[in-house]
Amino acid sequence: MTPKELTNSEFFTLDIGGMTCASCVGRVEKALGKIPEVEAASVNLATEQAKIRIKAGSISLADIIKLVQKTGYEAKESSARGKLDQSIAKSFWAADGLGRVILSFLLSAPLFLPMFFMPFGIHWSLSGWWQLALATPVQFVFGWRFYKAGYKSLKAGAGNMDLLVALGTSAAFGLSLYLLLASTHTHELYFEGSAVIICMVLLGKWLEARAKQQTSEAIRALQQLWPEHAKVLNAGLELQGNAGVSPEQYRDLPLDQVLPGDRVVVLPGERIPVDGVIILGASHIDESLLTGESEPIKKTHGSKVIGGALNGEGALVIVAEAVGIESVLSKIIHLVEDAQTQKAPIQKLVDQVSAIFVPTVILLAIFTGIGNWLYFDSTSIAILRAVSVLVIACPCALGLATPAAIMAGTGVAARFGILIKDPQVLELAHKLDIVAFDKTGTLTVGKPRMLALLPFNLSSVDGGQILATAAGLQLGSEHPLAKALIDSAKEKNILPIAASASKALPGIGIEGIPSAGVFAGQTLRLQSVASLDDSTHYPIILEKAESYFNQGQTVSVLMNAGSEITAVPTPIAIIAFGDELKPNAHEAIHTLNVLDIRTVMLSGDNLAAATRVGKKIGIDEVFAQILPGNKAEIIQKLQTAPEGRKHFVAMVGDGVNDAPALAMADVGMAMSTGTDVAMQAAGITLMRGDPTLVADAIDISKKTWNKIRQNLFWAFAFNTIGIPMAALGYLSPMLAGSAMALSSFCVLSNALLLKRWHPSHR
Repeated sequence: MTPKELTNSEFFTLDIGGMTCASCVGRVEKALGKIPEVEAASVNLATEQAKIRIKAGSISLADIIKLVQKTGYEAKESSARGKLDQSIAKSFWAADGLGRVILSFLLSAPLFLPMFFMPFGIHWSLSGWWQLALATPVQFVFGWRFYKAGYKSLKAGAGNMDLLVALGTSAAFGLSLYLLLASTHTHELYFEGSAVIICMVLLGKWLEARAKQQTSEAIRALQQLWPEHAKVLNAGLELQGNAGVSPEQYRDLPLDQVLPGDRVVVLPGERIPVDGVIILGASHIDESLLTGESEPIKKTHGSKVIGGALNGEGALVIVAEAVGIESVLSKIIHLVEDAQTQKAPIQKLVDQVSAIFVPTVILLAIFTGIGNWLYFDSTSIAILRAVSVLVIACPCALGLATPAAIMAGTGVAARFGILIKDPQVLELAHKLDIVAFDKTGTLTVGKPRMLALLPFNLSSVDGGQILATAAGLQLGSEHPLAKALIDSAKEKNILPIAASASKALPGIGIEGIPSAGVFAGQTLRLQSVASLDDSTHYPIILEKAESYFNQGQTVSVLMNAGSEITAVPTPIAIIAFGDELKPNAHEAIHTLNVLDIRTVMLSGDNLAAATRVGKKIGIDEVFAQILPGNKAEIIQKLQTAPEGRKHFVAMVGDGVNDAPALAMADVGMAMSTGTDVAMQAAGITLMRGDPTLVADAIDISKKTWNKIRQNLFWAFAFNTIGIPMAALGYLSPMLAGSAMALSSFCVLSNALLLKRWHPSHR
């Protein structure tokens, strides 16, 4: 990619090569921090990437890359589809490849295998010159990467893991070479120590690379959902009803050439390449990798589809609405990549320790060597124990502890429709003791439905006739209540009866004359109860509607407007509309109660209606008649307990008016079925409008946080215990190298256990 000039507050990502430990991360961040135009920079060892934000100023990307390269690391701009979109498989002979590991072990085997025969009384070893011949290529060919990286780090004024390995193995190799040249006693040579250290470190780096690849599987799985081409219908082609589309009517275009408005053909079994709306065909769509929804969803004409979803049995024609970086899939990948690149606040402690770690270890190794030399009067013992200290203290595990857990946790959460955007929520989720829900669209479906139809003493007219008539009056209307009536008729397989002379009555309702049925030729009016306050029938209508009003429902009345002579309107039926609770709302609240988390509901309904809903699903506390702008104030009050103890509050919402409350809460969770504003304000996005995901999000956040703590404990404990043991001679250089490699592998393996996580309700 050609270097470009960066504008104010622009974000970009660099792929950093050659980082091996937490000290490397600190050095790259320090180098970036010295650039005046860099406002913020975050470097991640597990993803090997740097996220950089530029403030006002003029600087080229090429200049930033050169400054990073001066610190001893490779740097290049990440591709538009992310580093993980590139080939992940390492070359067999790459620096972290298996080929180098195998060859180094084959050369080292004759050096260390004789030790295994000693317990059986077999004392055999190669001559010193043969040992030198085998150890030299291991030390200076396969181990050259450590010299190269160690020199660059030393030149940059800091140290890293490679420097420790280079110093340690060179000391052991140099001592052996000196003894070989000065004497013929081969039992005093330690070529096998330096060779095995390099072998074990190379093995550890290979295992580490493989484990890193597994932690990144979630993003790669999402990126592989992108088809490379899309079948775009020829311009001007008219679609004929449900007729199929033949191959000569469309052409394959690269995905980056598809534009909004293009009509895209998707055949059975293919991935949908764009976000859009179906204009022809019907099928079952599998969106499991995008939303976590386990079952394929039936999609027909007018249904929205998401790019990356798998088409089922039917051919579809889709009008593209969003492509490329504007698509839902691209936004999901971007959110997950951001979360995996960002640092949890606890990582700051690790960074502070890493900044002084390598210099401290070198000093400890020097003191160990001097102390052992003075005590034992033996140069070889002093050097070997100093080497053990240098090798055992390599801070690989420390640098990988936090990012590996974050990558694994956020990755598995994304598989089940939970996007953790802000790693800070991982540290707060285990403290949560209150979850506040917005009602509409979060605990409820979010759109009105017809809940009841109550006729007025018309035993000869069934409810189906009344519904067909009322729905017929609303044909063509875009009002939400009109859609609710028509949808209800469709669900009951009732055909609406068309009406003539239809006209809207502002502030009242709609009027028309049914063309058929028992009310044919009569002027009917569907209107609100409030518009009938001067009607003769108003008291009885109000009495019948009272129970629905108390439940927070909207009530309309179907009236016979009367003839021109009598002009006495008479009621036919009252129709109640409401926003139904989601089927799993009760399960969601029950799960949180089991976790000892208090639940709160925020509603604009009157107190009686809101309380009724709250009791139905088990909500602990209800705040009713809440204005949208006051939700953030309530969250703030919930955070401050009367006894002065802080409560940790999560807010769950989906609307624009929920954004301030989502930002105010300790953890904000937004439903993806809502607005983009809500999702931007929240730290967690739930990809389905399913309230049970709230408990799942808390659960995976807690488990990820626990893995971070476990990894950091073992990383610190490993060095705390290992360094004194090496200094006192309980760990040989070979054992130290093996233990160091094993520590990194254990930390990564522990993080990978998160991949076994499943939502509790599945």
